[in-house]
Amino acid sequence: MSVKNFEELFIHELSDTYSAEKQMSKALPRLARAADNPKLVAAFEAHLEETLVQIERIDQIVELMGIKLKRIKCAAMEGLVEEGKDVIDSIEKGPLRDAALIGGAQKVEHYEIAAYGTLAALAKQQGQRDALKLLLETLKEEKATDEKLTMLAEQGGNERAQMDSEAA
Repeated sequence: MSVKNFEELFIHELSDTYSAEKQMSKALPRLARAADNPKLVAAFEAHLEETLVQIERIDQIVELMGIKLKRIKCAAMEGLVEEGKDVIDSIEKGPLRDAALIGGAQKVEHYEIAAYGTLAALAKQQGQRDALKLLLETLKEEKATDEKLTMLAEQGGNERAQMDSEAA
């Protein structure tokens, strides 16, 4: 990473986040197929649609600012996606896997919340009001998705997983 000024830092962070979103757009269908609870399947499918819109927002920011993204791969998201694959491979489909998938998805949301919070602060510092508006819109969505995942876990998902594993 060769970053020499504030604008290059913003471009690097935006490029990294773009890579993260692209990776998630490929991982979410796999997560939806791996989930057992219909509400969790629906949540993953809805978040895929949201993720595609978020990718479009990044494209809008690139156009608005007249910048070019770097071709980089978000290593953090790559690791989180790999963890999701491990869950799918190592836990039988059912409530326990769903609980693990929710936990993994929340790790992703927390990463994305941090990424968009950072990008928003950088855009604000640069006086990029239009970019800031788009980034804050995505940040709000990521926080809402995290809250939905928490509700799924609290509405019996974790309890069912515990009961199933104790019965086994």
